[in-house]
Amino acid sequence: MHFDIFTLFPEMFQGPFTESILKRAQERGLLSIALHNIRDATSDKHHVVDDYPYGGGAGMVMKPDPIFAAVESIYQGGPIILLTPQGRPFTQQIARELSQQERITLLCGHYEGIDERVRQHLVTDELSIGDYVLTGGELAAMIIVDATSRLLPGVLGGEASILEESHSSGLLEYPHYTRPPEFRGWRVPDVLLSGNHAEIAKWRRKESIKRTRARRPDLLAKLDLSSKQDMKLLKELEEEENS
Repeated sequence: MHFDIFTLFPEMFQGPFTESILKRAQERGLLSIALHNIRDATSDKHHVVDDYPYGGGAGMVMKPDPIFAAVESIYQGGPIILLTPQGRPFTQQIARELSQQERITLLCGHYEGIDERVRQHLVTDELSIGDYVLTGGELAAMIIVDATSRLLPGVLGGEASILEESHSSGLLEYPHYTRPPEFRGWRVPDVLLSGNHAEIAKWRRKESIKRTRARRPDLLAKLDLSSKQDMKLLKELEEEENS
């Protein structure tokens, strides 16, 4: 997979993209990321990329001509995504869909926003990472690259682990424990030490339902938990709460 990221501040990406899993994915040829400074596509000596909004108002607006010139000089296919608080909410499902693409272009907005003609005639999608406003789209772009890239085959190594993560199945992930079996008087649940894989799987499913029910009931409401096992686990949780 290849990402083209258009930004006014390419230096912001150096830390996140040169460490850990993303670094190894690039070294192994599974992922490539190109950073493009929109200022390089300007035609004036001062490299101006913004201007006052027509009609007045606070802040500055990113000009359309440098953005079009920058993207069109590089673009070779795939979605062109604008990072904006007005976009559709980024989810694990969207990350899975993007992971099927060979090339993705990310456009980082800044200042008060971008000229509307960029939205109408250049970008193919708009994404938001939450109902809040950032200084620019750079942090959002980092999140989308990270969440999408880790779904590529071979990036994490253990593909099975992806299936059990929070949001992958619609539920939040179950609790994790490691050595020592007892720490400051707090013991690891006995079932995890039992070696009984069927009981461990049941416990994990129950804990996922329990955690989702408590922390994200909105997610639970979207799921179809009509299997006999899930109905039984839900009944057990209700009885435990009422006891």
